[in-house]
Amino acid sequence: MIFRYFVIVGLLGVSSLGLAESPIAIKAVVVTMFEIGEDTGDRPAEFQFWVERVPLEEKIPFPQGFRDLRLNRQKGILGIVTGLGTARSAASIMALGMDPRFDLTKAYWVVAGISGVDPKDASLGSAAWAEWLIDGDLAHEIDAREIEKGWSTGYIPLRKSTPYEEPLQEDTEGVVFRLVPEFVEFAYQLTKDTKIPDTAAMQNLREKYVHFPNAQKPPFVLKGDHLAAMPFWHGALLNDWANAWVSYFSRGAGEFVTSAMEDTGSYSSLERLTRAGKADVSRMLVLRTASNFVMQHEGISAYQSLSGEKKGGYSAFIPALEACYRVGMPVIDFILEDWETYSTRLPNLEDLKRSK
Repeated sequence: MIFRYFVIVGLLGVSSLGLAESPIAIKAVVVTMFEIGEDTGDRPAEFQFWVERVPLEEKIPFPQGFRDLRLNRQKGILGIVTGLGTARSAASIMALGMDPRFDLTKAYWVVAGISGVDPKDASLGSAAWAEWLIDGDLAHEIDAREIEKGWSTGYIPLRKSTPYEEPLQEDTEGVVFRLVPEFVEFAYQLTKDTKIPDTAAMQNLREKYVHFPNAQKPPFVLKGDHLAAMPFWHGALLNDWANAWVSYFSRGAGEFVTSAMEDTGSYSSLERLTRAGKADVSRMLVLRTASNFVMQHEGISAYQSLSGEKKGGYSAFIPALEACYRVGMPVIDFILEDWETYSTRLPNLEDLKRSK
């Protein structure tokens, strides 16, 4: 029993002598959602490039989370894999925020993960900084075969009786989150000229989106908002729904660009950790990079498009992972280079001008 006690308190940041250890001051947290195999040395997913390149050499047990943490103690950068889905991301971020081994009160949080992308807005491999995070799960739903005549969707906002019913209630009950616009603009301006890898396979696929000029461009950095929903939805009609859903809940200010699952969960936990004095949600950024289009190109069905992605792997999987690191890391570097300043306030466009 005594040995078990020492192991448990050690994991919770207390020494075997029973004395509280000083928590590790974290300057930046890299938030990824999944990894396929090992953290290093095999086929990568969202975490591996960060572990190998920052590098995040120190592994820290994290039994209350989804996967062990990784740390660069000298730089003050911590890496986490939340697990897929809103529930896992919310639980993992809350578990980290309540972990007494770390001081996260001044930490910046950079969510960096792959996503589907609207071909109306961007091309494969592109990287989008989000200002609006909209949840796509909290809703009423009627099967499409039973919706009322004239409706565009059977998906209805929570506590409403028709699609996109006005007025939008002030308390959206966890559907709408907005990052600090000036901070998002800073991240975009800092990274907008970042070179993102292109491949012949990406070029071949984007050429098929003949009616979508942005889809045909080489990958680029943009600002674009994010829809977080648990189903892996796909197709032109659901893409129309996603655009309308984001526009409705952002009161026309947001523009749907990327689709994944987790980010409203991560934000929700950070919001509550901020209330508890353990984090600062204003220091959160969300970067999503396009591994695939969310809808089919002309000449094939939504099913054929989705099936092709599932069988062959995402069209721009590795380039999108590369884009996460290439676009996300310069923001962290900029902040850490003058930590004395940015530990007390967010960087802004004037700081960026002075640095050039």
